[in-house]
Amino acid sequence: MALGITWILDGLEVTLAGSVAGALRESPVLRFTASDVGLANSAYLVGAVGGALFFGWLTDRWGRKRLFSLTLGLYLLATAGTAFTWDLPSFAIMRFFTGAGIGGEYSAINSAIQELIPARRRGWTDLVINGSFWVGAALASGASILLLDPRVVNPEYGWRIAFFGGAAIGLIILFLRRFLPESPRWLATHGRVDEAERVIEAIEARVEMQGLHIPDAKPVQMYVHARRSTSMGEVFHALFRTYPKRTFYCLVLMAAQAFFYNAIFFTYAMMLTDFYSVPSAQVGYYILPFAAGNVLGPLLLGRLFDSWGRRPMIMLTYSASGILLAATGFAFAEGHLTATTQTLCWSVTFFFASAAASAAYLTAAENFPLEMRALAIAIFYALGTLLGAVAPWVFGLLIESGSRGQVLIGYLFGAGLMLLAALVTLFYGVAAERRPLEEVARPLSWKEPPLEPGR
Repeated sequence: MALGITWILDGLEVTLAGSVAGALRESPVLRFTASDVGLANSAYLVGAVGGALFFGWLTDRWGRKRLFSLTLGLYLLATAGTAFTWDLPSFAIMRFFTGAGIGGEYSAINSAIQELIPARRRGWTDLVINGSFWVGAALASGASILLLDPRVVNPEYGWRIAFFGGAAIGLIILFLRRFLPESPRWLATHGRVDEAERVIEAIEARVEMQGLHIPDAKPVQMYVHARRSTSMGEVFHALFRTYPKRTFYCLVLMAAQAFFYNAIFFTYAMMLTDFYSVPSAQVGYYILPFAAGNVLGPLLLGRLFDSWGRRPMIMLTYSASGILLAATGFAFAEGHLTATTQTLCWSVTFFFASAAASAAYLTAAENFPLEMRALAIAIFYALGTLLGAVAPWVFGLLIESGSRGQVLIGYLFGAGLMLLAALVTLFYGVAAERRPLEEVARPLSWKEPPLEPGR
């Protein structure tokens, strides 16, 4: 829960941005156009990219736990500040810093998930935690129904209360984060072996207090050079010399899912209001079933990533997402859908796409060495998000054109990216299921064990 709460907040932020799009355009103070809304959403994504890179670099140097508080503090201040903005520049700046806080959390938390969860359940746990994004989406959509109803709240204040409420909910993390230990793997590679041992002993003690027996583990020896930091030269050598195929593979997965998600979700409300005449105050009703599909995907499919395997499941989820989106796009262009059936089509599509997107983070997190794990996550998240950051702005323009055919072109492009990622997985996918992290990618600080006496 302490790890997943960040994705709940991210889902809350992104959904609020989508749900209040109509209110921002109707605001007598802001008076945003559809492209203004898309630009502000892109500012959030660009901030997330910068935050992921900077804080990801710090996470590998300072540790996972210390960065939790730093990135959370930035998020709380920025999202509360959004509630008091007065024009496009001020709104975009606050969204930028909100994204920076959330982006930093991505790096710290995804690395913590990998290093604290047993190998046999790592895939399912990672997908479920990443999928909790949509719990936040459901909360935001429910809140928007109330806060954007002009009979309940003045429309000019409703969207402001929504963003300020996000900061209030974020305070819950301060309590939950007390239960998160530092990664024993990170401590050990930084020469803090005694602290790592105390973390493990505390975990074992809690398990035994529950009346469970911990069997003796098979001893495994691994020797590493203790280090305080890893140079960027080593990082880029690992990315482009040691693991070039994995680097290309992760970039394709990240870019495809980022464009796919950003294109659809950031413009979700505008699609409903512009093409189906759904009042902005009722958009939240249509986000709830969409969020349900996104939560259920990782929850129900996640265990297959550990049992059936990473490669077949990534191919299945990416290809199914692309095919379903293309089919939905054609049905939309031909005018065969209503607001309700459009939402149901999106819900089924993102049942698979949610698992696919979470699998991209799982792949980037477990396929590179421990000493650069957080930064690797940040790099792929940043590159993928930068490629996908233009999607809200582009789709905002396509929707603003009023042409269903123009919107269809955008849908088909997103679908094509997902199908391309599925094809790349066939050739470059890594079977990391049920394998220890150190077996999937040897630590950069690994060294040969000392020779036995007499040899």
